[in-house]
Amino acid sequence: MGDIDVIRREVCALHAELVANGLVAWTSGNISARVPDTELMAIKASGVTYDRLTPEAIVVCDLYGELVEGELAPSSDAATHGYVYRHRPDTGGVVHTHSPYATAWAARAEPIPCVLTAMADEFGGDIPVAPFALIGGEDIGREIVDTLEASRSTAVLMRNHGVFALGEGPRDAVKTAVMCEDVARTVHLARLLGPVERLAQESIDSLHERYQTVYGQR
Repeated sequence: MGDIDVIRREVCALHAELVANGLVAWTSGNISARVPDTELMAIKASGVTYDRLTPEAIVVCDLYGELVEGELAPSSDAATHGYVYRHRPDTGGVVHTHSPYATAWAARAEPIPCVLTAMADEFGGDIPVAPFALIGGEDIGREIVDTLEASRSTAVLMRNHGVFALGEGPRDAVKTAVMCEDVARTVHLARLLGPVERLAQESIDSLHERYQTVYGQR
């Protein structure tokens, strides 16, 4: 119970990063975290505004999206998050946003091409588009998992919907969501100036390897 309380507080606090980075509007979007060594996750409750979010509004569900602990109904994306956790054991955090630039690419059903070193570093290539699926069940989760199976990206654009970002933990997933929106905006602006050219695959591979194994404090 103590660990779950810590996770609920962390997930609650991380939602402020979505607001600060302009990734959400009103009550849209959510963050979840896997509860280690359990078949549980903590996720934002449905329809709670960010200015009223407290740890009590982060509910605990099983990995099928069913409420286990909490007084509020879980996010309508709970089954989606749970499906991702069940099928990607390396994932410990999931973020969903409708951030404007990345969602604009999703509305066009167009992957974001890897034309920036920052994209190669973070995503290892293009940010892919998953097929459209309706909200409320596991269909979105299934499309996320299937689409990322053939990609090194930890972000996926859900066609006509928005962004799902994955990470080793919830903070990592938030970083993924922030970086996804950042490169979506930059590539959009670059295309306004003229054609863009994807980086060579060998450069993408080299940049990704360096960033994942050398960059930062180890």
